[in-house]
Parts: sequence; C-alpha cells; structure tokens
Amino acid sequence: MGGTWTTVEIAGKPADVYEPARPRYGLLHLHDLDGATLSNRPAFTALFDELRLACVCPHGGRSWWADRVCPEFNGRLTAERHVVDNVLPWFESRWGLRPRAVGLDGVGMGGQGALRIAFKRPELFPVVAALAPAVDMQEWYGRGTPLDEMYDSKEHCRQDTATLHIHPSRYPPHIFFCVDPEDEDCYRGCDRLHEKLNALGGAHTADLATRGGGHSWEYFERMAGRALRFVAVGLEEEARRLL
Repeated sequence: MGGTWTTVEIAGKPADVYEPARPRYGLLHLHDLDGATLSNRPAFTALFDELRLACVCPHGGRSWWADRVCPEFNGRLTAERHVVDNVLPWFESRWGLRPRAVGLDGVGMGGQGALRIAFKRPELFPVVAALAPAVDMQEWYGRGTPLDEMYDSKEHCRQDTATLHIHPSRYPPHIFFCVDPEDEDCYRGCDRLHEKLNALGGAHTADLATRGGGHSWEYFERMAGRALRFVAVGLEEEARRLL
C-alpha cells in the first residue's frame, strides 16, 4: 500500500511531505529555482515506497538554501538555518528519525544547497545526493536572482560555494552527484567538484556522463533510482556503524 503526499507547516513555512508505510529512513529534499518539489512525481514516489523513505520537501523560494538572509524567503531566518534547526528535527518529532537516519538531496539550486550544507555539517548529514547541482552558483550572480541582494559581488558569492566549503579531512562519507553533459549551466561546476574531491582523496560517486534531457525533469527522473538507492544504502551503512 502506497503512502500519501500532504502539505504541512514547519516553523511557519510550508513543506510537502510524503509518508510511506512504515518509514525506515528519511530524505530531506531541496528544490530548484523553480520551486517545484517532488510532490506528485511518480518516479520518486514509487522509490519512496520501495525504499521506505519518508520525504520532506521544504519550500525555500529562490534562497539558494544559503546561510544568508534572502528577503524573498524571510527577513531574518536563513534557508540553511531553517533546514538545520527546523526541518531536520521535524523528522524525529514525526517519525522518530534522528539526524543520521536522514539523507539530504536536491536538484539544481537545491543540489548545490544540499552539498554545501552537508560539507559544512557532515556530522548531521553523512549521506548526500545531488542531481544536476548548480555548484558554481556565482555564475548566476547578476542574472536577477536574489543572489544579487544576498552577496556584494560575484567573488563574494563564489567564496560561499559548496566546493569552497569542503574541509580537507572532514566531509560526508557518502556523496553522490550527477549531471547531464548537455547541462551547460551546471556541468563545469560538477566537474570542478569532482576534481577537488579526487585531489583530496574524498570518497564519492559522480556520474558526469549519462545523458537524458539536459537540466530537466526527464533527466532528474532518469537518475532518481541511482540517487535514492545510493541514499538508502548510505543510511543503512550509517545505521550499522552506529550499532
């Protein structure tokens, strides 16, 4: 029997929630610039049932999920703090899922947000997956997104990218990211991230070769199985390690 999608409020902010039968682990999903969550995406919903993943998709506007005030999201609370301080604890209050039983993932803007937050807080998010992450978010500076208000310059923005938040010896043990080679906006940043993790000896899984529609839901849904199964396996390994 499948679960259901509902919309709830977490600390006064909306979130789309999927609750499968007897959830075993959780997934905290961060959406792209278009604000579209995984609600009513059958390819993802079927995997949540199969893998028994409870999913929470907070609404973050065009905040880039950064630890910078974005007036479009909130005049005081940053999107990153909302994820860490409000959404993550909600998994435990709703399902008894403690932080290390919850994976973090996202697409596009949300993919870079997931990676950056996990790189900054691997003790909270040991498992992270990103589909077509906009890793080089500074390339969107000057395009009329809230980044123009959140940062003083393109270089200031670059200094807060996921790649520059990688600690040389402390990072999540389970990292997955992928991008379609035809995704012109996101490919180079993913390639740079792959190169940096390789240089540091950081274990990760990256698919920079599979094609499937560029930066689109066609591609996201094609890669959903790989990404979510990676998350489920990583969470299972973490659970065994903590026994």
